[in-house]
Amino acid sequence: MTQAISLPMWVFVVLLGVAVLAALQWFLLPGLRWYLRRKVRGVIDEISVRLNIDIPAFKLTRRQALIDRLMGDPRVVAAADQVAREKGGSRVAAMGRVHVYAREIVPAFNAYVYFRFGYWLSKSVARMLYRVRLGVADTAALAAIDPRSTVVFVMNHRSNMDYILVSFLAAERVALSYAVGEWARVWPLQGLIRAMGAYFVRRDSGDPLYRMVLQRYVQMATEGGVPQAMYPEGGLTTDGLLRAPKLGLLDYMLKTFDAAGERDLVFIPVGINYDRVIEDRSLLARADAQRPHVGMLGKLRVMAAYLARQLVLRVQGRSFRNGYACVNFGQPVSMRVHARAHGLDFPRLDDVARRAAINRLGTQLMAAIGQIVPVLPVPLVATVLLRDPGAALSELELKSAVHGLIADIEARGAPVYLPRADRDYAINVGVRMLLLRRMLQEDEGGLFRANPVELPMLRYYANSIAHLCQASVVPVPVPVPVPVPGPAPAPAPVA
Repeated sequence: MTQAISLPMWVFVVLLGVAVLAALQWFLLPGLRWYLRRKVRGVIDEISVRLNIDIPAFKLTRRQALIDRLMGDPRVVAAADQVAREKGGSRVAAMGRVHVYAREIVPAFNAYVYFRFGYWLSKSVARMLYRVRLGVADTAALAAIDPRSTVVFVMNHRSNMDYILVSFLAAERVALSYAVGEWARVWPLQGLIRAMGAYFVRRDSGDPLYRMVLQRYVQMATEGGVPQAMYPEGGLTTDGLLRAPKLGLLDYMLKTFDAAGERDLVFIPVGINYDRVIEDRSLLARADAQRPHVGMLGKLRVMAAYLARQLVLRVQGRSFRNGYACVNFGQPVSMRVHARAHGLDFPRLDDVARRAAINRLGTQLMAAIGQIVPVLPVPLVATVLLRDPGAALSELELKSAVHGLIADIEARGAPVYLPRADRDYAINVGVRMLLLRRMLQEDEGGLFRANPVELPMLRYYANSIAHLCQASVVPVPVPVPVPVPGPAPAPAPVA
């Protein structure tokens, strides 16, 4: 019994590997899972008390359970059967595709990652890059939202920073779930985004089976009260102008909405603007059909060069933040009140009538978003410079023209954000930013003129407020929900 046994090295390695796997499976992994669950429960308890955030049960459901629920959904199964009949394939193959789509779409929300790591990261990145400000928020109307409602933030899409900025500003009131494009499906970003509660969307997929799986997930999340954020434009603006709305997700949410049901659906318009959009040049290049397409590696090289330059400037003490980033929150739009006011019963409408009603609603929401897009220093100065791109203006003439533009926009009811409530300081901020980026030139005599090479870039920033300068801003009539006492999902002001 005590004699030594000789084993070949490969047998010893195999036995050692089996022993390590057994130790992981039976001892280490259960302990790690218990520890992580304990941390998550601690975070949930803390935010429930300290922040008064009630996370919907749907959002806390295990990912595999949601995937199984989608796999067994009658509409999804019926769509799979129809695809199998039309394509001449087997039902098993069609359900296999459903499983792939479900795993691709369904997030894996982790409260610890969202409120500990995600909030810290978004706050740090946003404040490192910008002077972040909350401009306008109708706090009374936001506080009046029934806490049982499903809240959806609808916003213009200026930059990929929008995700970080709005999540940071809203994190002390609500845990948002985003629809994210396929650009983010890369390791390790994909896992982090899923843990933050976002779900992936193939923007231009024509596969009816995929669209059904996505539709049913969005409807389940909406019916489950999951707070969401969406971009009606469907993608980033490449010229700075507001884009026409794409109504796919809006249609999914309203197709099963019952105005007489227990849960209301409330859309909150959000306007976002920046003194500098980090990816502005790549967006302009994308809009130019004559420029060669830049792949993912090229974009990563540009981003790496930008970060390296910022690091060098920070070490040298010559680093400046990218001006102001501002967010405005508009008046909520209650679908219960909207449906009753217009005599709409979305589940009973045929496709033509429902799409017409949703098109009108989408237009109304985009008008409400455009009405509250923040007017910041750089777009103001860029707008004045483009009135006569070849003109040379003294400092007094430039400031006088911007003062007049501010007064005109304010008279039309649009929200102008003035840093320190000082018009001269705001103009100086805009001029300094444009000089640093060489979009504005100053000659030896102190005269300012637009850099001819940078006119497309100036136009990009001026376009962000063009809709507020060209026509009077007429308030869009939006119904307000009946006040019900309860916790407010409104975002907290940021100093």
